[in-house]
Formats: sequence, structure tokens, C-alpha cells
Amino acid sequence: MLLGTVLLLFLLRTAAPASAHAALDGTDPGDGAVLERAPAHVTLTFSESVGLRDDSFRVLDPGGHRVRTGEAGRADGRADTARVALPGGLGEGTYTVAWRVVSADSHPVSGAFTFSVGAPSRSAAPVDPGPTEDPLTATLHKTARYLSYLAVALLVGTAAFVALCRPPDPAPLRRPLVAAWWTLLAATVALLVLRAPYEAGTGPSAALDPAALGDTLTTRPGALLLTRLGLLVPVGAYLARTARARRGSTRPAAGVGVVLAVALALTWAAAEHAAAGPQVPVAMASSVLHLLATAVWLGGLAALLTTLRASRSAPGAATVVRFSRTAFAAVTVLVVTGVYQSWRGLGSWQALTATTYGRLLLAKVVLVAVLLSAAAVSRRWTAALVTTPAAVREPARVPERVPQPAGGGPPTEAPCPSGAGPGPGAGAGGTAAGAALRRGLYRSVLVEAVVAAVVLGVTTVLTATPPGRSAEGAARAAVPAGGVLPASVTTIPFRIGASGRGTVQITLDPGRTGDNAVQAVVFGPDGSLAAVPELRLAFTLPDQEVGPIEADLVDRGGYWSANTLTLPLPGTWTMKATVRVSETDQVSETRRLRVDH
Repeated sequence: MLLGTVLLLFLLRTAAPASAHAALDGTDPGDGAVLERAPAHVTLTFSESVGLRDDSFRVLDPGGHRVRTGEAGRADGRADTARVALPGGLGEGTYTVAWRVVSADSHPVSGAFTFSVGAPSRSAAPVDPGPTEDPLTATLHKTARYLSYLAVALLVGTAAFVALCRPPDPAPLRRPLVAAWWTLLAATVALLVLRAPYEAGTGPSAALDPAALGDTLTTRPGALLLTRLGLLVPVGAYLARTARARRGSTRPAAGVGVVLAVALALTWAAAEHAAAGPQVPVAMASSVLHLLATAVWLGGLAALLTTLRASRSAPGAATVVRFSRTAFAAVTVLVVTGVYQSWRGLGSWQALTATTYGRLLLAKVVLVAVLLSAAAVSRRWTAALVTTPAAVREPARVPERVPQPAGGGPPTEAPCPSGAGPGPGAGAGGTAAGAALRRGLYRSVLVEAVVAAVVLGVTTVLTATPPGRSAEGAARAAVPAGGVLPASVTTIPFRIGASGRGTVQITLDPGRTGDNAVQAVVFGPDGSLAAVPELRLAFTLPDQEVGPIEADLVDRGGYWSANTLTLPLPGTWTMKATVRVSETDQVSETRRLRVDH
């Protein structure tokens, strides 16, 4: 089952782009910009907070030589920005900026862009953002992440099964508890040592560098992994006590177990999607509850399966009923938190089918529906097991002959335990009926466990995929990797009353003197396409006292366009966009636009 789901994980990972969860919202200077004077800084703005590396910026001059820059820092102290100081005296030509940062959800993201001083070079340095990821490092990292999810589900779920469902004999569950603890320990150590090469996009051999490991421990993802390792010590002590416990003896320590489980779950929530984006405190709480509910349900399934397999008779009707009730509560929590996290991650209904994140989310929903169907079958087997008389549910006990003293009377039979002796439905027929019930319940729970392992695989891929909200932002900001855009693209933000901010994305093709085609798209506060009553564009060249030249825009149903706009002279034009957001309200914003021959 484990090998099959790991293979599924590898197949699904090819459908997702490189782990780029922080979308680049803008650069200063802009990509392809031509400046009269060299800038003092290069500033990047992202859709979420990012972590900086020692090599977050590489600036190449027109000849392809690296420019000495200052240390990477922030713009105005904002965590969603990255800035580097440039040396004075930069010569004329096109400069290439390659960058690499770490998203708030611990995944690296990289890219590159160009800007020119004075005039563009005839040939600029190739745009090389550096390695995105090493295939072997990425595979090992994803495998360790999946194993850590699987191990924590078994660990928390089995402990919860012992504490809440109180099986008559918890001894068979000691082995899966120990295996889960060691697996989580090994997976966490692997994630910690692979962190440096994963962020740098290099091979696994870089994990042997002590300096790189030391740097990892100073970052937020490294600190969280180290915290997880530290928590495994008291968790191991608690589980050792739980595994030895008998009925009723786990209740005094239940509070300790809950605290340890929540602390473990926080080390995941603080390193994944919940740590970035809107409503972080609510998202963190939701993520913790979602992970714990998943563990209680899916890990509890594995514990029930182990108990069924190890027990010659039914594990106890009361135990099965308690797990059924516990699983129902866990599923309720999963539904509530899952709906919230889906809304937060998608951002719009279009992202459900238009992004990889949305499609994986749909696949997970389908798998969970299959899992719930299997759970419904298990509940029916549970009901049959509970309502069946004990004489049928348990195998009939064959009376044992008690040895008699030599010369004694006729042989006697040992008394049968109460409820286990011969009676209606007992004997071969009762034993066969009880065995059939146990086999049916075992097979149903086995199907649940297999589907649950696949759900964990899809979840692992989902947490390594850019959320729909970020993916849509990245798509709007995407530019060709070759450097200067074949068309001029300008994004102008504007405020829509008290409801938020919208943007107008204007494309001027080819963005040169002479005739140009114009396309303009209006996006609302949620990032989706917005319909407005009117959109006007006017172009002015103040240095030559030319303009305003109006673009004759026509509403094409989703976007605005003008087939021909003539800009007669090169220079820095002022573009004014006027958006009428209602019958009585409008807003105007301006941007400067460089137009060359």
C-alpha cells in the first residue's frame, strides 16, 4: 500500500509546477524598462512574505559579468519585499537580475528580468534565474514529506484510538506506534538535512555541508523542523506509557497527549499554506484542526485494522462503536476546515478548474467521497456486529475435560464462561456467522485504509502546489523568459470605493512608435475579471507637448481593445486610465510609459 501511494505521489508531482507559492507582483525597475539614470536599488514585491538567502540576487552587466551588490534586505521593512543596493556608476546597456527567495510556506521560488540604462544593449546577457530544483533532491524531499504525513497520522491516530476507543488489548498497537515514531524521526531528520540543497536547487551532496546545515537552523523552516525533533522526545515517552496502558488508565494523561498533538500539528501549519496569505491566525487554527482530524480518522482506521487482524474474535463491540462515533466527529471537523481552507486557497471559482491546485483539490474531494462511501459500509458492518448476539459474535468455546484422579468417577467438564457456552445460535453456525461479520468489517476497513493512504498522497502534492489565489496572480504577472517583452504591459491599480482595489492590465503591441494595438483587462478586488461601464485611455508626451491622444476602446465582453493607436514620437509618455466603476463614480490613474522607435 505504501509503495503504491509513493508511486502515485511521483506521478502526480509531474502535473504541478515547481514549488513557486509566492507570486511576483512587481519589480522596480520594471521588466524591460529603459531608464535615463541607473537605479540605486532593485526591489521585488511578492504576493506574500518571503525569506531571503545569501544569494537571493545576482545582477549581471551587459557583458554577462556579475555586478557587486549589497546584502539583500527589505523595502520599508515589509516582509513581502526583497531589495538589493546597486553600486554607483553603472554604464549604459541592459542588465539582468536573477533572484531566488523562499515563500512563507517554505517553498523556494526564482525568476529573472532585465532593465536598461540609457538604451538597451544590442545583445543582453542570457536571462538565467539559476536552478529551479534538482530532480533527485526534489524526489527525496517529497518522499520525506509524504512519510512525515503518514507517520504523524499513524502516531496521533493510534494514540487517540487507544485513549478514546479503549480496545480490550492495546498490545497489538505497540508495534505500529513504535514504527510511526521512528518513521517520523527519520523523515524529519531527512527534511532538515535536505533543506539547504532543496532551497538552493542543488544535488543532495550539498546536505553534507555543515555550514549549509547551520544556516538552515537559523531559518523559520529549519527552526520548525528542529522543534518537531525536540517534541518527539516527550511524544515518545507519552506513547510508551499509552501503549502499556489498560482500560481507563489513559484518562489522566489525555490532556498531555492533546497538548503534544497540537504542538506537533503546529510545526506543519506554520510551514505550509496557512502561514501565508489572508487571515493567518484563523488559517493556522484551521490547519491544526484539519491535520489532527485527519490523523484521528485515518490513523484510527489503521489502528482498528490492526486490532481486527490481531484479534481472533471481534475486538469488542464497544470499541468499534466508540471509533465509529470518533470518526464521525473527525469527519465533521474535516468538512468544516476543508471548506474554509479551499475557499482561502482558491480565491475564485475559476481557479477550481483553471489551476493545478484546483484540479488536485477536486481529485481529493472525489477520493474523500469514495472514502466516506467505504466508511458507510463499515458502519453497516459495525451495526451488524453490535446487534448480533454475543454467542454468534464470539466463537463458541469448546468445553474442556478436567483430568480426574485415578479411579475417580466419570469425567466432568469445566464450566463455560458466562455467555460463551452452548446455546441458540452457538456452535459451528454461530462461529461461521461471527467470522463472516469480522471478515466483512476487516475488508471494509482495509479498503478505507488504502483509499486513505492515497488521500494522504494527494494531500502531500496539494501542499506543494501553488494555491489558486497565488497561481492566478503569477499568471497575470508572467513574462517571457527571454527578457524584454514583445509588447508593453502596464498594470495600474485603482481603488473601488470602500470595497477594495482593482487593477487594469494594459497591453500596447508592439509598444513602439507608429501604429499599436491596445488591449485592456479590468480585474476586481478578488482577482477575477470585472465588468465596468466605461474605460478610457489617453496618452500624452509632455516633453514634446504632444497629446492627449485618445485610444478608441471598445468593450469586447471581458476585455477592452482598440485596433489602432498611433504614437508618433519616441520618449516617455504619460498614460492616463479612467475607469467608471458605476453610473456616477469614476477613478483615474496615470503611469509613465517608455516608447522607443
